[in-house]
Amino acid sequence: MDSNRTALPFREFSHRISLVFMLTLAAALLLLGRAETYVFDRARQVVTDLAAPLLEVASRPVAATRRVIERTDEYAYVFDENERLRAENARLLAWKEEALKLQAKVARYEALLNVQVDPAINYVSGRVVSDSGGPFVDTVLVNVGSDKGAESGQAVIDTDGLIGRIVSTGPKASRVLLLTDLNSRVPVIIEPAHYNAVLAGDNTAWPRLEYLAAQSAVSPGDRVVTSGDGGLIPAGLPVGLVIQTSDGGLRVQTFSDRGRLDFVRVLQYEFPSQVKRQDPPQVLKGPPVTSAPPPGPVTLPGPGTAGTNTGSNAGGASPAPTAGAQ
Repeated sequence: MDSNRTALPFREFSHRISLVFMLTLAAALLLLGRAETYVFDRARQVVTDLAAPLLEVASRPVAATRRVIERTDEYAYVFDENERLRAENARLLAWKEEALKLQAKVARYEALLNVQVDPAINYVSGRVVSDSGGPFVDTVLVNVGSDKGAESGQAVIDTDGLIGRIVSTGPKASRVLLLTDLNSRVPVIIEPAHYNAVLAGDNTAWPRLEYLAAQSAVSPGDRVVTSGDGGLIPAGLPVGLVIQTSDGGLRVQTFSDRGRLDFVRVLQYEFPSQVKRQDPPQVLKGPPVTSAPPPGPVTLPGPGTAGTNTGSNAGGASPAPTAGAQ
């Protein structure tokens, strides 16, 4: 006998019983809920209180998973933001370097402008580029050439004072002979006593003072400026301070320092040699000649009176008879 056929009627009966039971329970609960509402509310609250811890425990993995997803998104955003900030930081560092360079350049230009020069003297600003060597010992090259008006003999100053003069020029650059070179000779004045001398370089850091009067009262610390003699270098440019060596000689500690030469000015100075022509004074020819006074009026005599002509009878001639005389 087949066992499946035997169990089939029992299974169908059990299904019918279960359906009837569930329908009966639902109807009973519906009627009971309408009749006693507070009972169902109470039961619902009890069930909620009992299920709350379970729901909380069940929601923790979901919340953890959500936090992990959010953190992952945050990490991805932070990574992108970090890359962006790194690129921006690199750009800012480049701008910072440019700003520092410009700041240093502006400071050098401001210091260069502090050197007092006659406003009537034109100048061209340049920069010391290198020292390529040559027949001189202490020289430098500046990027100011003949195309900008540089000429041999023009004075060159930096932020501290006179550094030398141009000895040769090219289209784009010029060679500057420094004050310390053996071939350098610059006429100077020692202040405040106003003694004239010549600053002569000897390839040392302290040029000598030559052709200084023996009776001059020059002491260490006196200021040395250019005198302007010769018409090549303007007068009054600061040069340095007088120092005294161990052997008693007088030298000059220049304001300019070759080790930190940077921006310079080439002074386009022209000595005012054009003088107006003056004619010789006129030759005097004696006292001036005065003209004779004009003749006076003629007076006619009245009747019965001998007339006189003072204007025409100065020699004593008799006057002419009047019109009525017989």
